[in-house]
Amino acid sequence: MSQRVYLIDVSIYFFKYYFALPDNWWSEEGNPTAGVYGYANWLKRMLADLNPSYIAACFDESLTTCFRNDIYPDYKCSRVLPDDLLAFQLTASRQVTEVLGIPCYASATHEADDLLGTLAVRAASKGLEVCVLSRDKDLSQLIGCETAQLWDYPDGIPMKRAQIHEKLGVWPEQVVDLLALVGDVGDDIPGVPGVGVKTAAQLLTHMPSWAEVRSNIPAVANLPIRGAKSLAAKLEAYQDQVDMAYQLARIDCKAPLGRRFSLARTQVKRAQLRQLAASLGFPPSFAEV
Repeated sequence: MSQRVYLIDVSIYFFKYYFALPDNWWSEEGNPTAGVYGYANWLKRMLADLNPSYIAACFDESLTTCFRNDIYPDYKCSRVLPDDLLAFQLTASRQVTEVLGIPCYASATHEADDLLGTLAVRAASKGLEVCVLSRDKDLSQLIGCETAQLWDYPDGIPMKRAQIHEKLGVWPEQVVDLLALVGDVGDDIPGVPGVGVKTAAQLLTHMPSWAEVRSNIPAVANLPIRGAKSLAAKLEAYQDQVDMAYQLARIDCKAPLGRRFSLARTQVKRAQLRQLAASLGFPPSFAEV
């Protein structure tokens, strides 16, 4: 049993299997359950391999109702609410997670990223080392100390600060500044036109935060960056948009958790697991943990 807490970004792993697996599993009601099956087997493998004492899973339930939609109504506007069949699988994924003894968190106003950030801060305050299980680059901003890790389990290696800097060209605390400048197509966050990751990373090498850039935009024109004068003009024209994008990209580490704070793994509810597995059309061997 480790003294590290594992924080799961559930959507990443559920949708990985939802889109990859054929519909070979069906619930008693006739609903496809392949996404649940793939995610649940990933979860069981992770528990067996890592054997964590402390763990939590965070779910996204704030599409269209997130506080970010109040800041920018078009936030994630290209995404659609889940239909009944997908909603069934998402609910079932949470049920499986809970019966496996993992505390679950969700919010109507905050995203899973915010819940993960809030849990990470609280866990660190309790002396736990934090490992966020996800491949979402946005979560790199949570890797604020040398012991924290971001890991797309079981692929690759856990990334610490140095690996994130090597991959993105900025330090974890600069990820939000990077996203504010370049935007995020997946979340419908607009970026400064013509400013890509390479240019933004170069800018943040010379001026380590958007706040510093904003306070001295004319100086950008003199930086040893290709097209520096044009970049300064763009930043001057789009500075209010970057301010907004910063608010959208920044993870809120003071999100309401909506329940008693707990990261402790509990015993598997075996009877409930067997019943749930049968109702979802999983083979009897699935309940053997």
